[in-house]
Amino acid sequence: MPWLETDAMKERRRLIEDWLSGDYSKTELARVYGVSRKTVHTVLSRFDSEGWRAVEERSRAPQGHARAVAAAIERRVVEARGKHPSWGPKKLKAWLGRQDGGVSWPAASTIGGILDRHGLTVHRGRRRLTTKWSGDLQRCTAANVVWGIDFKGWFRLGDGRRCEPLSLSDLHSRYILRLVALQRPTSAAAWAILEGAFREFGLPLVLRSDNGQPFAGPGLCGLSQLAVKVIKAGVTPERIAPGKPQQNGRQERLHLTVQQDTASPPAATWRGQQRRLAMFVREFNEERPHEALAQTPPAQHYAPSPRLYGGRLRDPEYGPQIEVRRVHPHGTVRWAGQAVFVSQALAGEWVGLEPTERDGVMRLRFGHMPLAMLKADGKLEPLAGARARQRPSIVQKV
Repeated sequence: MPWLETDAMKERRRLIEDWLSGDYSKTELARVYGVSRKTVHTVLSRFDSEGWRAVEERSRAPQGHARAVAAAIERRVVEARGKHPSWGPKKLKAWLGRQDGGVSWPAASTIGGILDRHGLTVHRGRRRLTTKWSGDLQRCTAANVVWGIDFKGWFRLGDGRRCEPLSLSDLHSRYILRLVALQRPTSAAAWAILEGAFREFGLPLVLRSDNGQPFAGPGLCGLSQLAVKVIKAGVTPERIAPGKPQQNGRQERLHLTVQQDTASPPAATWRGQQRRLAMFVREFNEERPHEALAQTPPAQHYAPSPRLYGGRLRDPEYGPQIEVRRVHPHGTVRWAGQAVFVSQALAGEWVGLEPTERDGVMRLRFGHMPLAMLKADGKLEPLAGARARQRPSIVQKV
């Protein structure tokens, strides 16, 4: 039964005072105050053991919970977060499960609550939904089908020097193949790193990049000197659409994690920063659970490519039905008495002209990679579905 008065503390105090006067029995007090005899007995019992604190309000929340997380488990979760500050609840649960499979680890949501109670959660704003892009990029159906390459973006080290890491990863397994600190994004440095990965891991089918230097150039199909070497190695270069970094989202997401784990803040020296990157690669590949891989590390999903790299850049081979032209030093080829500009990056290389079903129109290709359609009047026509920005051809009468 409820108390008759709204202020329960005053009513309990009056009840105790009436009891101490000796004029009332417990049954009479229950009738006077409109509560049960059991309630009167409870209040008086608390008064005997606690004094006047018995009149204060008490929380009705249970003092214990049958499903509460043990203190030892909570401590290990906090320790794991301390070792891996950028990992979320799902990754921590998967990693702890591999470290000690005999423990019944709490759900990821419970781990998230533990992190929140200890002030270890970074609350982020809600992301706006964007329309997914559907283009003609190669799908990452297996390991070594598509590799992604990109420069992370430069930052200053503690000693003031510029650092711009280059990352190379298998986009299917998320396995990091290379992560090297460079001072400048040069073609020579990028090729040295890429060739080293070819020797160690074999060749992918496609190498995906953005449209910046040294991956793209101003000529036909945006070919650069680096792209030409990639083609001669037996790999197809592929570039995302300009202004569409989400098309290479896996590489971009990797860079965010690299920034959080190795450059916030950056190391004091060049050697220290490279040491951080090397430690990050080992942990990312072999320990860090990945949500897209069912919370398993990338190393469990990657194996080197069966397409071995012999260390030689081979000139393209063309069939007997293809006319072959050598690109002049200025980036032009001769066709129908004209000099047609193709690409400065192809200077000295052999290109092929393949007949098509269209009368007087040839398909211009460099090795296995088609570049454009060459008309009888010497004008270049982009391939259907080509995304690359092309430089207009320069036609000169000879």
